[in-house]
Amino acid sequence: MIKDLREFLEILQREGELHVVEGEVDPHLEIAEIHRRVIARGGPALLFTKVRGSTFPVVTNLFGSNRRMELAFGRRPLDFVADLVRAAEQLSPSLKKVWEMRGLIRSMLKIGTSIQRSGPILESCMIPPRLTELPMLTSWASDGGPFVTLPLIYTEHPEGKGHNLGMYRIHRYDDTTTGIHWQIHKGGGFHYHEAEKKNQSLPVSLFIGGPPALMLAAIAPLPENLPELMLASLLQGGKFPLTRDPRGGHVLPAFVEFAVKGSVPPHVRRPEGPFGDHYGYNSLQHDYPIFQVDRIYHRRDAIYPATVVGRPRQEDFYIGDFLQDLLSPLFPLVMSGVRQLKTFGEAGFHCLAAARVADRYPREAFASGLRILGEGQLSLTKFLLITDGELDVADFPRLWVHLLERVDWRTDLFIFANVSQDTLDYTGPSVNKGSKAMLMGLGKEPKRVLPESFSGELPAEVADPVVFLPGTLVVSGPSWQKDQELPKRLAAYPSLVEWPVIILVDDSRAATLNLQEFIWSFFTRFEPAADIHGAVTLVHRFHVGLTPPVVFDCRMKPWYPEVLEVDPVTRQLVDKKISGLIPSQWL
Repeated sequence: MIKDLREFLEILQREGELHVVEGEVDPHLEIAEIHRRVIARGGPALLFTKVRGSTFPVVTNLFGSNRRMELAFGRRPLDFVADLVRAAEQLSPSLKKVWEMRGLIRSMLKIGTSIQRSGPILESCMIPPRLTELPMLTSWASDGGPFVTLPLIYTEHPEGKGHNLGMYRIHRYDDTTTGIHWQIHKGGGFHYHEAEKKNQSLPVSLFIGGPPALMLAAIAPLPENLPELMLASLLQGGKFPLTRDPRGGHVLPAFVEFAVKGSVPPHVRRPEGPFGDHYGYNSLQHDYPIFQVDRIYHRRDAIYPATVVGRPRQEDFYIGDFLQDLLSPLFPLVMSGVRQLKTFGEAGFHCLAAARVADRYPREAFASGLRILGEGQLSLTKFLLITDGELDVADFPRLWVHLLERVDWRTDLFIFANVSQDTLDYTGPSVNKGSKAMLMGLGKEPKRVLPESFSGELPAEVADPVVFLPGTLVVSGPSWQKDQELPKRLAAYPSLVEWPVIILVDDSRAATLNLQEFIWSFFTRFEPAADIHGAVTLVHRFHVGLTPPVVFDCRMKPWYPEVLEVDPVTRQLVDKKISGLIPSQWL
């Protein structure tokens, strides 16, 4: 059981998974760029001991590899969930079965919280608070300022209906005020919504650091009202230690590095952002509630953990994959008919998901798809792929080919317009609004043989055809502003009639460099209701059916935010000093 961040760092150092950076670095842009270069080469966690403008060291890249995820959590949580599922499947266990489950029962008795008289978090208290002394990172030159990038936000329902621990970014304005990026579909946002209806401020605690179990519990997409502190206890392997705040309010995790206490007043908004997010684009500035800070507790010689998000793959990719491995055995229990479910970090998770389902009666697969699109944060999925085939849906190339061999474009593509869309996805007509789609490829036998090479003609304005996967032709075209009607003409072009899917992009060579770039360029750059076109579109019994080829217009649109790129000044600055900070094998 890893009780705190320091113990985890000791393990990482012992295993050769931590590099201590001795030279002085700036939390404004420098740390983030060093982090990006190291994680791109599969490098270790980084402990920056000399941070300009702060007495607190910074550690990043804690979870940026499968090996470090294993060191943080091991197999025990995965085995516990698997045992729990097996027990749930035996509704009337015999005495023999109960005896076989004794290990699970012992583990369940350890789950919970415990109150300690005191804890390291109470070693220091900063009143009045001085948030500017915390080494918050500015990750991109386009960011609106410094952010807490591993914030653990704790709230309680105003009517006593449970707590929420979530990761909602924090934008520092000054020593006592931040923006808090709450969305209404997240637990903390629900709590604030209820408090605001009563014209009340909502008490908020911001925790930074602590054991890996606490950080992961805050990120996990748990069903509403399932307490995250229970997941932290499960991941940690014992009762999760809390201590009381001597000045009142929320209890505090005893071993976090920082605990920032305050409240969010009702009906007050302030511009928050921009922020370079995990989709790989700038999420733009919008009005969000403000967090007013009263006091800051911190450990003596506290260590400030941070992460850097941006164009996949980043550290959050490994966290997301571990969480899916942990929680996926539960999906068949809560969603009958769903055999396997995968969300793809290559597209920022919410843009693309896939499921293997049962199809025992006509269109049962469709019902399972609707069940997925109605489940918690999965409801933000933009494009859902459904199959009943015996294959691993995490294997995207195999899954995509399997679907294209079986899909009937007249009946198996469902587009749901005028629905909510993830706040960070700007492909829709306005923030939080857009569409989603479900594409099904069902049956044991394929309906067609997919083309694997292209030698035909293309319209004059289209170039650089690339067959990235069988049945999928990726082509470059002029910008969307110059030719908005091109997808319709492309779908009707005679030489393309044998192709099920054509993906229209700004640069087909860049979009097909590898599978990561293909998935990212494809699924983060189109909105289903606006950017899917068929050679023929028919409406039958209120269902829109298409005749292939089906063209996905994945060109950048004028209202999309910019792709995240390192600014030249920061790149040159880090170029000059990084060799003196980081060993050459990670550069």
